[in-house]
Amino acid sequence: MSPFDVIVVGGGHAGTEAAAAAARRGARTALLSFDLTKLGAMSCNPAIGGLGKGHIVREVDAFDGLIARAADRAAIHYRMLNRSKGAAVQGPRVQADRVRYAAAIQAMLAEQANLTLLEGEAEQLLIEHGGVAGVVLGDGTRLCARAVVLATGTFLGGRIYRGEDRVEGGRVGERAATAMGVQLRELGLPMARLKTGTPPRLDGRTIDWAMLDEQPSDAEPWTMSPMSSGRVLPQLFCAVTRTTEQTHAMIRSGLDRSPLFSGAIGAPGPRYCPSIEDKVHRFGDRDGHQIFLEPEGLDTTLVYPNGISTSLPVDVQEAMVRSIPGLSHTRIVTPGYAVEYDHVDPRALDPRLALGTLPGLFCAGQINGTTGYEEAAGQGLVAGANAAAWACDLAPVILDRASSYLGVMVDDLVLQGVSEPYRMLTARAEYRLTLRADNAPTRLSGIAEEAGLLGPERLAWVRARTAARSALEQQFDERLSATSVAARGGQVSQDGAVRSVREWLRFPGVSLEQVLPEALDGAEPALLAEVVEDARYAPYLERQHLELAEMRANDHIRLPDDFAYGAVPGLSAEMVQRLTTARPTTLGAASRVRGVTPAALAAVLVHARKMGA
Repeated sequence: MSPFDVIVVGGGHAGTEAAAAAARRGARTALLSFDLTKLGAMSCNPAIGGLGKGHIVREVDAFDGLIARAADRAAIHYRMLNRSKGAAVQGPRVQADRVRYAAAIQAMLAEQANLTLLEGEAEQLLIEHGGVAGVVLGDGTRLCARAVVLATGTFLGGRIYRGEDRVEGGRVGERAATAMGVQLRELGLPMARLKTGTPPRLDGRTIDWAMLDEQPSDAEPWTMSPMSSGRVLPQLFCAVTRTTEQTHAMIRSGLDRSPLFSGAIGAPGPRYCPSIEDKVHRFGDRDGHQIFLEPEGLDTTLVYPNGISTSLPVDVQEAMVRSIPGLSHTRIVTPGYAVEYDHVDPRALDPRLALGTLPGLFCAGQINGTTGYEEAAGQGLVAGANAAAWACDLAPVILDRASSYLGVMVDDLVLQGVSEPYRMLTARAEYRLTLRADNAPTRLSGIAEEAGLLGPERLAWVRARTAARSALEQQFDERLSATSVAARGGQVSQDGAVRSVREWLRFPGVSLEQVLPEALDGAEPALLAEVVEDARYAPYLERQHLELAEMRANDHIRLPDDFAYGAVPGLSAEMVQRLTTARPTTLGAASRVRGVTPAALAAVLVHARKMGA
C-alpha cells in the first residue's frame, strides 16, 4: 500500500496551498520540492493582495488556507487600495518581509497533520492503466499516489533572459524542471509558452528617500485574516517616484539588445503588468510611469522598485535606474530578468482543475497560464482539495462565479483559456457587489466546513461569528419611525414612515450611530461593517440574486461530453470551434464562452433537448 494519497510537485504558493488543503481533507499528502528551504518563497514582488487579488486571499483564508495568515505574520506595510470607492472593489494589500513570510508558511506546513515534506525533483509522472499513479524522482525513486498536483510555477522548461544572456532556470540561481516538461509534451498535452519578469533589486541605503513622496502604512488596524491577532511587526513606509524622458531615452537605446524586441522571447507576457521597455514602446506619448519603492524586509536593505520589470542588459538597467528621481546614486544589487516557461492550456482542465485525458492529474498556478501569488494560491486550494477528493473518494469542491472570485478564475481558465498570463481583476466578476473581500467568510465558510477543510480553531471561530451575525441581523430588523431617527440627528423627511434599521441605512443622511448606536459598543467592527454594507446595498443585491438564480438554473442543464456542436443548426464555424475547444458541461457554461450569442445558445438548448428526448 502506498504511503501517500496525494503528491504535490512544487513548493511555491500553489503547491503549499494544495498540499495543506489535501492534508486538511484527510489525504496522506507529500509535498515535493527542489529545496525545502525555499518553500513559500516570494519569487517576485514582496506583496500579497491588491485589487481582485486581495479578494482571492480572503477567500483562500475562508477555507483555512495559509496565505493570509502568513501575510499578517510578515506584514510590514498595510494598504487598502481603492479606499475612496465602494467596498466591492476595495483591495486589501500588504507588503511582507520575504524571509518572515517564507518562515511562516514553513512553520504552518510543519504543523500540518497528514503532510510529509520531501526534497527532490519529480522527473516523470508515473502512469499506469491510463491514469496517474505517482511520480519518479531524479534518483529513480518511485513515489506512488492516486493523485498528483503539478504546481511547477515558472520552473517547467524555464529559461531566464537578461539582455544577451540566456540560462536555464525558473528563478535566478535555481534550475528548471526540464524533464517533466518534455514528458508532458510527449503525452500530447496542449502546451504553450508564456513569459513573466521581475525588476532589479536596489540597495535602499543608496536611495535619496528625502526627495521622494512617502506612502505610510494604513493607520486602521485591519488584517488579512480574521484569525490574526493583529499587526505583529513594525510598519515601514513605501515611496513613490516616476520615470522621466531621460529614462525612456535610455530604455529606447537598449531595445535592440532586449530579448523582448530581438525575437529571443516570443511568448506573451502579462498585459496588466508589462515590462518597462514594453510600456515605453507601447505608450510613447507618456512622459513618465509611476514606480513604488517597496522595502523587502526589516533585516535587509533590499528595495523592490514596483513598475520597472525588465530584461534589458545590466548596463542599460543601471543607466535607467540612475535617471529616475531619487535614484541617481542607487546601486543595483540583483539585475532584473525575464523568465519564459511552459504552461498547459487550461481548457484541458475541468472545474476541479483536473486533466480530463489523464485521470488523477491536477494542475495549479502558473502551469495553468496565470500570474501572481494570489491566483496561484487560489488554484492550489482548489486543486489540492479536489485531488484529495479523487484519492479518498470524497465529494469534489466546485466553486461557481456566483460564490467566489476563485470560481470566476477557474471558470475563466477552463472555458476561455489564456492568450497571456491571467491576472485577477474585479472587473472579471459579474457579481462583484456580492463577492466583496470583507464578506468572504460569510460566503464560503459553509462550503469549507462541508468539505472538511476547516481546522478546529477556525471551525470554532466560524460558529461564534455565525451566532454573532445572527444576533446583529435581529438588531437590524428593529423598526424606527422617521421622528425618532430625526431626533437622533438623522437627516430624513418627516413622512411618518416606520422602517427597519437596515432600510434607514440606505438613506444618505442616516448613519449607524443614529439608528443603532448600541451596536457600536458590542459588535466586532469588521463584522458590523459587513452587515452595514449588506444593508445599504440590499436592493442591488436582491437584483443580483435574481441574476444568480437564472445562471444557476442554466447550470443545471447538462451538456454531454461528446456533444456534437457541428450538428447544431445555425452555429457559425467559429462558434462550433470555440464550443468544441471549451467543452462546457452545462448550458450556463456555454453561455460564458467568449463570442457565443443568445441565438446560438438557444440553438444549443433546442438541440440538447432533442438529443435527450
